[in-house]
Amino acid sequence: MSNSGYRLSSCSSFWRTMSSAFLRTLLALLLLTLTLQKSDGQFEEWCIADEQTPDDELLKALNWACGRGGADCSKIQVNKPCYLPNTIRDHASYAFNNYYQKFKHIGATCYFNAAAMITDLDPSHKSCKFEYLP
Repeated sequence: MSNSGYRLSSCSSFWRTMSSAFLRTLLALLLLTLTLQKSDGQFEEWCIADEQTPDDELLKALNWACGRGGADCSKIQVNKPCYLPNTIRDHASYAFNNYYQKFKHIGATCYFNAAAMITDLDPSHKSCKFEYLP
């Protein structure tokens, strides 16, 4: 009998420790979520080129975004802050995000014929700042 009581006591201690670790992890995740959340309850999102999209598809979407789409692509021109790195993927990411931020409030999406995706990580780099509009 005393043996089974010991096991029960050890088991109870184990679950208290596990429960405590779980609660700490849950609390940490909650705090992380709250720090990523904006004061108006919205998460910051940027629209970037999908890594798996071939360059020819990205180029079509980039041309549309900078043309008929109405994105401001002036910052990805030569000698402008977002020209480097000079890749189709980087330029497409900037154009997709510019379009998305500009028009999301009227229903625009980050789709671009499956060439783009949403990220919550700010893609800005060096002098190239990706706009975020709530």
